[in-house]
Amino acid sequence: MLEGSFLKIGVVTRNRNSWSSSQLREALARRNLRCTCFSFPRLTARVGYKPYANAGKISILENLDALIVRPIGRGSLEELVFRMDVLYRLERQGLYVINPPEAIEHCVDKYDILAILEEKGVPVPRTVATENVDEALKAFAELGGDVVVKPIFGSRGVGLTRIRDSEIASTVFRAITFYHGVIYIQEFVDHGFSDIRALVIGDQVVASMRRVGSSWRTNYSQGARPTPVNLDRTLEETAIKSAKLVGCKIAGVDILESPSGPVVVDVNSQPGWRGLQSVVKTNIADEIVNFVLSELKR
Repeated sequence: MLEGSFLKIGVVTRNRNSWSSSQLREALARRNLRCTCFSFPRLTARVGYKPYANAGKISILENLDALIVRPIGRGSLEELVFRMDVLYRLERQGLYVINPPEAIEHCVDKYDILAILEEKGVPVPRTVATENVDEALKAFAELGGDVVVKPIFGSRGVGLTRIRDSEIASTVFRAITFYHGVIYIQEFVDHGFSDIRALVIGDQVVASMRRVGSSWRTNYSQGARPTPVNLDRTLEETAIKSAKLVGCKIAGVDILESPSGPVVVDVNSQPGWRGLQSVVKTNIADEIVNFVLSELKR
């Protein structure tokens, strides 16, 4: 039986005082768990001698029992690859990392997520990714001349653009490739001004909300209003299946209700829950901490 007072949990976060990180720290304190917060830039990794990884005076493997990863954060390709390399090594050395680095890698890449989901029968929007402008313009026509262009790596609805004009599409696609980006376009799914966010922890949906926007953009960080929603069995099963397929133990699954049925548009491996917490009674941070403890007891 694990005793809370002897456990120490690390939280990787850009800002220990951000809302979600503060909620986690308070939930850990309620369970008499020691907590330490640090950011990725504080990490130092070694090969050939110990400590294999430390954040300041904290030896990760020797001093922590689990590591909760909040947003990986922005960075160069080298920085992001290094951060993932360290998480993989910590996991190989026996540290419990949540979410697992493989799940984080899948979820940071919108193309990868949808490809995995489609292969296992989860409904997703028709989507095209390419580095070729001519092919992107063909896809624009194939998708009905009404598409949403997204950064293939991105979150919180930043950089989403709806395009319904071929000349504008050409300009945008050329700009993306000029900066060595990948053109990621998705058919516009008619979903009114709302979508659903389901928070999956382990094998269940612990909280859900409908996000209502003033336009087709429905991200909470972009101003959408959270409202309570009770999911039917099909939506719950879809959310849980989607999280499991990409290896997420904690996930925010985004679902659009289209005229032909629900489609999954994203699985977020490091979801914030401020908006969701405002419309549910369940204390989400407590649920996360309880789940981590249940996993450690195994």
